[in-house]
Amino acid sequence: MKKLPGIVLIAATALLLSACSSGAGTATPEHSSSASAAFPATVETTFGTVTVAKKPTRVVALGWGDAGTALELGVQPVGASDWLGFGGKGVGPWDADKYTKSPQIIETLEPNYEKIAALKPDLILDVRGSGDAARHKKLASIAPTIGVPKDGANYLTTTEEETMMIATALGEKAKGQQLLDDVAKAFRAAATAHPQWKGKTVTVATRTSDGWGAYTEGDVRLEFLQNLGFTQSPTIAKLKPNATGFSTSISDEQLGLLDADLIVAFPIFIDASQITDNAQWKTIPAVAAGRSIVIDGELSLAYSDGTPGAEKYAIAKLTPLIEATNVGE
Repeated sequence: MKKLPGIVLIAATALLLSACSSGAGTATPEHSSSASAAFPATVETTFGTVTVAKKPTRVVALGWGDAGTALELGVQPVGASDWLGFGGKGVGPWDADKYTKSPQIIETLEPNYEKIAALKPDLILDVRGSGDAARHKKLASIAPTIGVPKDGANYLTTTEEETMMIATALGEKAKGQQLLDDVAKAFRAAATAHPQWKGKTVTVATRTSDGWGAYTEGDVRLEFLQNLGFTQSPTIAKLKPNATGFSTSISDEQLGLLDADLIVAFPIFIDASQITDNAQWKTIPAVAAGRSIVIDGELSLAYSDGTPGAEKYAIAKLTPLIEATNVGE
């Protein structure tokens, strides 16, 4: 698996430690009377209320999943950060074809503010981001910036929050709600087709070259499985999260803590075989019973991305893998 920068690097570290054109190529949705009526738009963030005076035409999307969400709402960012290391246009194949012109790729953790300013944005999205006040102040000095939700935590913005905050800022609230309704419908259909999953426990695990970990309440990967009817492993729920707030460390000697009715795991910076071939991994009861899944590549990225489009893609790809474990039967 290729290296994934940015937020994934933050997660890995936590585990180890406990073009400035006039707008050509920017697809701007046609202005309708309903769209115009959406402005001025106000969005509540942890940094206060942000007012967007008119429909943005030059958007820079810096938060995790922000670019994909904007694309799914019909707006092509002129600049974007590639948190999951997709390469190319910086988004997954479920969104990439929505670009007619590639965006300027902006660094993730330490963005080049001069490069952002050169793009002459009229809106900056940093919705699923760090919530760092100094970063927000610099961005807001360039253009109106939608940061993390009011009372939000770093990188724990939910799919619903991210979608509707961005939709509001872009004047596309109805479209945003439709995206969420479509995802909810897909989750309901999958959950209804598999009533045996309801209430079964699940652990979302990961491994880096130096450690194991599990994702905790509030993370989009755990929420994904909860939407299918699963509940978080009570063992993991009792563990203290790392500084990131969305994962907890698991030592090699305590790998049994990962056990649940179902385990979904993926590698970070390492080959998946370093999970599947690990002797201690194989001794976990759920693994020994065939109730574990190790995902990698495109599916792993979709599962971690958290946009409505990525979630629909992951539902279609991951559901059959869960079925194959016979969990709950």
